[in-house]
Amino acid sequence: MPLPGRVFASDEELGKKNDDHRPANGTTPISGWQWVRWQSAPRVRRRRLFVGLIVAVLVYYFFKNIPTDLGPVSSRGDIRVPGGPFARAAVGGFPPFPARKPPRPEVESEEEKHYYDGQIKFYSLAASLHGIAKTMGYRDLNKNVLFAAANLKSASRLIPMACEMSRWNRNSVHFALMGRDDLSISEVMKINGVGPDCDIYWHDARPDYSFWSTEARMEMSVLAALAHIHNFMHPQVFLIDDASSEEPFFIRSMRSTAFKIGKTVIDLPTDAVQRLMWITRLDHGSLKAWHQTYVDILIHAPPNSSGSLIRLLKSIEEADYFGARRPHLTIELPTDIDPPTKSFLNNLVWPPLDPTGAPHSSQVTLRHRISRKHEGTEEASIRFVESFYSAHPSNSHVLVLSPQVQLSPLYYHYLLYNVLEYKHASFSTHSGERENLLGISLDLPARHLNGSKVFSPPISDSSDAEEISKPKLEESAPSPFLWQAPNSNAVLYFGDKWSEFHSFLSSRVAAKDKYSTSRPKYVSSNHPAWTEYLLELIRARGYNILYPNLPESESFATVHNELYQPLEESTASPQSSDVDIVSPPPLDPNEPFIIDTASLPFARPSNPEPPLLHTPLLSILPSQGDLPSLSDLPLLSFSGQLLSRLQHYQLKSTFVDEFRRAVGGCAAGTARVPSAMKADDLFCQNSDHNDGQEGTAKETEIEVEGIDDATRAIKAVMAAEGWTEAAVTTESGGGSTIASESVEDETAAKGSTKPEATPPNSRGTNRKEAGKGRRKMGTTKAEELEIKGTTAERVEHPDAAMRKEFLVHLARQAGGDH
Repeated sequence: MPLPGRVFASDEELGKKNDDHRPANGTTPISGWQWVRWQSAPRVRRRRLFVGLIVAVLVYYFFKNIPTDLGPVSSRGDIRVPGGPFARAAVGGFPPFPARKPPRPEVESEEEKHYYDGQIKFYSLAASLHGIAKTMGYRDLNKNVLFAAANLKSASRLIPMACEMSRWNRNSVHFALMGRDDLSISEVMKINGVGPDCDIYWHDARPDYSFWSTEARMEMSVLAALAHIHNFMHPQVFLIDDASSEEPFFIRSMRSTAFKIGKTVIDLPTDAVQRLMWITRLDHGSLKAWHQTYVDILIHAPPNSSGSLIRLLKSIEEADYFGARRPHLTIELPTDIDPPTKSFLNNLVWPPLDPTGAPHSSQVTLRHRISRKHEGTEEASIRFVESFYSAHPSNSHVLVLSPQVQLSPLYYHYLLYNVLEYKHASFSTHSGERENLLGISLDLPARHLNGSKVFSPPISDSSDAEEISKPKLEESAPSPFLWQAPNSNAVLYFGDKWSEFHSFLSSRVAAKDKYSTSRPKYVSSNHPAWTEYLLELIRARGYNILYPNLPESESFATVHNELYQPLEESTASPQSSDVDIVSPPPLDPNEPFIIDTASLPFARPSNPEPPLLHTPLLSILPSQGDLPSLSDLPLLSFSGQLLSRLQHYQLKSTFVDEFRRAVGGCAAGTARVPSAMKADDLFCQNSDHNDGQEGTAKETEIEVEGIDDATRAIKAVMAAEGWTEAAVTTESGGGSTIASESVEDETAAKGSTKPEATPPNSRGTNRKEAGKGRRKMGTTKAEELEIKGTTAERVEHPDAAMRKEFLVHLARQAGGDH
């Protein structure tokens, strides 16, 4: 089909002229279509080339930046989810999960190492257990104490304490290794510097293949080893390192076994060598009571005492309890509570929360007074004594604290050390006098009980606690002492004695209501009213309180003076805030105790404030911390007079006769048998309402014709015991009078402090070393004294037989009445 003459026929302006298609000379004419293709081809080719170049660049950058760590499609997340983990990863929050599995460790894990679970065999344990026959391990009761460890670091911390305990020879000390390490016993001893002076029994209780044993096999091996040890040794107590430092399988097996056989496990802190070295001085009887001792703190807060009360509570919180059970707090609050006190008690958490997240149980009891009525001495005494009653009198005790007191961080060390030694020691000579021990004081009073004079503690002239390379005390060395003086600042009263005080106060108040008799007052008004009643019980029973006697530079408790508040039951009031003298209370004939305002001062207390003790306990106690026997300590009467043991008993007997006749309503020449934790034998007119009660004392008539023979019997016992001869005279009429301190009641009120008696002679059998410096555990043998053809068994100590009426017993024997 021929092409049209022009390309754009409809447009004349655009139409081609013939001259446009005129061929050049000598050339072939070009058609119109060919002309158009020839004119447009270069332009189309350039556009395609440009687009292709752009596409090539985009493809290049796409493949260059494509991600290579996305992993499988199934494991990818949707980054479009707002707030999701992959959305945060996309913006750089944290790297995404790796696509590959983790590499295998080059070193084997503990589980892969400990693979052996075969039969358990002990190749070294049998030989060591058969070699301890002389320790009486076949008996249920013996002196064996076992230190055990599964970790070599724990063993290195326990070995010094075990060696130190063996030096005192109060226990048969054993050490058992139960871990995975394959070091021999000799190598362990060499590494820890154990020398020949460390006299302990070693036991290798590790099973065969212990290094490759599984956790379950090691736990079973500890159980099996303890079973063998129990059969051959019967250890009385187990001592181990802190649970956080020991192997878990060892802790589980040790505690389950101890619970099953009823033995005590003591977890020692990691720094026990610095803090608890005093535990090495205790025998197995004391160690067995480690978890059986309970202490309740009783605080009576007077009005406007927020500052002193908060200071006391902070010192209790900051004290060191070395993992032991913390005391229970009982705080008696006044009617009007200060805002600072209320705010502090709202935030008080006692005991502190366990960092391991263990359940927490509060040990705080608040008692708030409602009545605003002024209480007399009798009502105040009853209310305070009722604040505590021991559920377990032999193990539960009360620590009475004044708000003016601030405690040392080591106060609980000292209390527990003395309680365990003097209340629970098995082989000791304390048994003769520990029945007379009423409590343990933390502070040393600055003045006498009546407040008339400055108190000077006695000085021990010698010490019988001669241990290895331990010198005797110098003549001027301070020594603890026994004093028949109650205290209300910081004293721990034993639970059985506090229960007896309940019984005494009940009968005493009833006797006062019946007879309306008043007695002389011997206790300063700076002390609460209940101390006067307690003094009567102390004198009637011959009880004593153990007081410390530390250097003046240190103390277990400091009594501050700047925030002193008068007692609520006292009618004394300060004359001025700038004057230390307070006005004396008026005489009230209805009060149970009448005070002589001319003899007793009414000044504010002015106590020295020594710094609190922060150094280890053994560094401050005499004789390297070895507690002396109670029978070797100086003994003071309530008026501060130094007494011998026989004079102490004579004064007790004289006061009992006078008290029973004047207060108890008992006839002369009668006696009643005392009951445990009861004071009914001191009162006769109250027995009608006690009939039918268990343990009621029965009245017994005692003949007194043979009193001359009784006097001779007392002298014979004195000669046999080696006591200082007391002034015991015999009158022609057959009666006997004690010529010692029969007028002590009158002189005590005036603050007499003359030491008219010689100090006690040392019995010398309680702490002396024999052989290698070892302590003697026995007591003197019983002797027989012939008195008018009758045989009287020698009483080891009059204080030990106090409840059996020592004088009455000798009088009855002298008269031939058996």
